[in-house]
Amino acid sequence: MNVTELARLPNYDAGTYFCELTRRRPDDGGVPDKLLVRLDRIGLEALHARAAAAETELIDLGITFTVYSEATAIDRILPFDCIPRIITPSEWRTIETASIQRVAALNAFLADVYGPGKIVKDGVIPADLVFGNANYRPEMKDFPVTHGTYVHVCGIDIIRDEHGEFRILEDNARTPSGVSYVIENRHLMLRAFPDLMAGIKLLPVDDYGRRLRAAMTEIAPGGHDDPQVVLLSPGIYNSAYFEHVFLAREMGVPLVQGSDLIVENDHVYMRTTVGLCAVHTIYRRLNDDFLDPEVFRPDSMLGVPGLIRAWRAGNVAIANAVGTGVADDKAVYAYMPRIIKYYLGEEAIIQNVQTNICREAEGLQYTLDHLHELVIKPVGESGGYGITIGPRASKAELESARAALLADPAQWISQPMIGLSVAPTLAADGIGPRHLDLRPFVVTGRDSWVLPGGLTRVAMKQGSLIVNSSQGGGSKDTWVLAEG
Repeated sequence: MNVTELARLPNYDAGTYFCELTRRRPDDGGVPDKLLVRLDRIGLEALHARAAAAETELIDLGITFTVYSEATAIDRILPFDCIPRIITPSEWRTIETASIQRVAALNAFLADVYGPGKIVKDGVIPADLVFGNANYRPEMKDFPVTHGTYVHVCGIDIIRDEHGEFRILEDNARTPSGVSYVIENRHLMLRAFPDLMAGIKLLPVDDYGRRLRAAMTEIAPGGHDDPQVVLLSPGIYNSAYFEHVFLAREMGVPLVQGSDLIVENDHVYMRTTVGLCAVHTIYRRLNDDFLDPEVFRPDSMLGVPGLIRAWRAGNVAIANAVGTGVADDKAVYAYMPRIIKYYLGEEAIIQNVQTNICREAEGLQYTLDHLHELVIKPVGESGGYGITIGPRASKAELESARAALLADPAQWISQPMIGLSVAPTLAADGIGPRHLDLRPFVVTGRDSWVLPGGLTRVAMKQGSLIVNSSQGGGSKDTWVLAEG
């Protein structure tokens, strides 16, 4: 039975797409029915008024990100949709175990490629894809990390296809962002829409800061009863600066910039009003290139001279480790099922989206022959930039994509166009289906823990498949239903 028969949802039609709310699932506990009845009781006019008030609150609280163009820098809120996404207990178990499996494989892969390189020697993955990767850092060669953990915070992008099957779309193993919205969205729902949540048992999201600090403490150099953890930010002009402030507060640690830190005798210290204070773990939200001008970009004003020396001397820990970008490259992504099998001896719990690797002759030819059917992605971009969606592209756009593929095929992959699942979303003209994805966040020290739910990103424009905030996407609260 479709729950739209149980509660009115005027003019809502998900078409052939899998709907995250109106599709019946055995362990949903009747919550979708209950939610739809409550939405109906509130009414469309009141929903719009309360949603507008909620977005005003986001502005007042400074919960923004920055979008940069050639001429301007604009602070925006992440549009918030008040109709939550529901994940059942069995669905969450699948997502949780798959995410932990994925991170375990990523860490094993990084330990190998910066160590013996067995996976390359065994021919599972091409050597040039690893050692020729722009994100491969030779400085990490034969440098072991605590607990074998390179990826301490990972955001894994998961989608659902037309049949309701989960698929991994992307790994974010460098400096994944967006977790602050997971927590703030829940707080906003509790304040603005308590009547929607009343009596519904959900897994909590408020433990993230404590879990993250615990992981940062676990990787600190030994011999310290209460190691000093800091969060290193590029500063106020970074697009995710709000999140840096938020996470430092949630963790209960100082928020610092490069100029606040100094290296003396291969130890890192923080400048304070009472003198220098030793630092033992740095959770950095700064890209590799800017971390240490002695090692990477000499013109960097954002990093800390000598930081890598102190790290290699074993006097400080850095999370995420330097060089993790080689593991979340979109071309390496295509090999992840093989990587999981190689290191863990397991099949991937959630499979990749089928991916054609254009650096390989077969993958390039297939892409060129089916250009109008595929989504073409640059391996080095993020945020939805540089993508060509073949079925929706003009003839000129397809020819431009063809030229780019032929000019440098190694920089591209292609994938079939997936009919992303949808969920009811409040729009100006009513409630309509909008496409969405999910980014669970995995925190790893000795062990891995997954924040229940994660960030649900939603394409606010009707028909759009681009959920990225920089491209106009918004977010929803993600409700993981508690067992029983």
